[in-house]
Amino acid sequence: MTDVLLIWPPHVPSYFNAGHHSPLYMVAGHLRRRPGAGRVDTCEAGTLSMNWKGVGDLLYQGRYDVIAVMNDFDAVDGLARFAEYARVLSPHSRLITFGRLSSLNPGYFRQFDLDAVVQSGDYECGVAHYVNGLAESGPETAPVAGLPGVAVRHGKNWIEPGGPGDRLAPEEWSLPDVDEIPYQDYDRFYAKDEHKFCGIPFRRELVVPAARGCPVGCEFCEVPEIFGLRERRMTVDAVIDYIRDSYARHPFEYVAFYAPTFTLDRRWVRELCERFIEGPVSPQWKCATTIHHLGEELVALMGRAGCVRISVGLETLEAEGQGGLPRNKRIEEERFRTLAQWCDAAGIELNAFVIVGLPGTSVEGTARTVEFARSLGARIRPTMYTPFHEMTGDMTTHQVARFNRQLISGEPVLGEAGDNGSGDDGTDGDGTARRPEADARYAFLFGREDRLTSVHERIPQQDPR
Repeated sequence: MTDVLLIWPPHVPSYFNAGHHSPLYMVAGHLRRRPGAGRVDTCEAGTLSMNWKGVGDLLYQGRYDVIAVMNDFDAVDGLARFAEYARVLSPHSRLITFGRLSSLNPGYFRQFDLDAVVQSGDYECGVAHYVNGLAESGPETAPVAGLPGVAVRHGKNWIEPGGPGDRLAPEEWSLPDVDEIPYQDYDRFYAKDEHKFCGIPFRRELVVPAARGCPVGCEFCEVPEIFGLRERRMTVDAVIDYIRDSYARHPFEYVAFYAPTFTLDRRWVRELCERFIEGPVSPQWKCATTIHHLGEELVALMGRAGCVRISVGLETLEAEGQGGLPRNKRIEEERFRTLAQWCDAAGIELNAFVIVGLPGTSVEGTARTVEFARSLGARIRPTMYTPFHEMTGDMTTHQVARFNRQLISGEPVLGEAGDNGSGDDGTDGDGTARRPEADARYAFLFGREDRLTSVHERIPQQDPR
């Protein structure tokens, strides 16, 4: 038997979305279903509730055969330190990493003291291939190699994957075990709506990972490259069963559907809504989708079925900035106004994703997009344009951390190659001033926010159990 620890190392998150954390628990569930599986533990040390002493205790006492480290766009500032702790306190353990960043920029992780990197396919498949390979070959043999979607280190060299990573059918997914998720920590992140995180403040969220993959193909989105252009979606029955079971075990107050384009399959959404209306499972819920995949009748049905928030990728209303968007993402003001009217009539909060710095857009145009959406009552969730395709494997941790949808990725990093302290990077040499355009962009993300959501008032509170 192989004992496995799945861990998110300590770091200060730049952003929090509980849906992005669900893979940690889905990979754990998948490994537990393996024939002859050993102990599989999870640890979210990235929710600001654990210190390095606690991590050290876990590593030293756990004696895990494999430690699978989850990564994300900017959750890498503690990776080198974690690897050092693991090598010192659990020297017999093999280290493998998986996550969004290693799927987009796998070469970056080869600078760390790791044994393997999942770089394509579903995370569950990559980690399971490696764990199974070790179990079959034995810990003292040469490292397993030729695995689908997994690069393996051998000495100072890396052995490339044996082919692209595998993908699971929805019925093979292991949904997160709600008994092991630190919801009290999640609640703290969502409590301040001025941070513009996806969750609803003052109410506990159950994430339901309903679908993977998306055919829309936005070039600034990681979903198609990681999970494919073809959508894979759970059955309505499976969704209902998971919600019913989870609500029976914990005091959840609303459901967050984690799906790239929730209303891509309108027939599926109608069936789900009808089931919610019929009961007995009738939660309040939210989702994210595109404006193109919504209609007046569907929005009205969603409202009757308990939907309290719809998030859409508005991105920009500037014509000059829409040329790089897929055709069905090029939205005119009147179309957005119509959607806002539908949502208002259905009692649904409209949440608009706006991209700051999108090629072809201006600061003034972004301001007009934001103000127009707000004039219709929409909540705004801004992010910085992030060209993931520009990342390279030889980047430093500071450079990679710029690709976090909050910082401008193209600006030089102070103290690194290309910065001579002369102000060429947009500062006066000591970092005390920024270029006016950059400062104006940052104002959208980090300026004071006084328009806070009230959607939690539509969601009844549960008595804690």
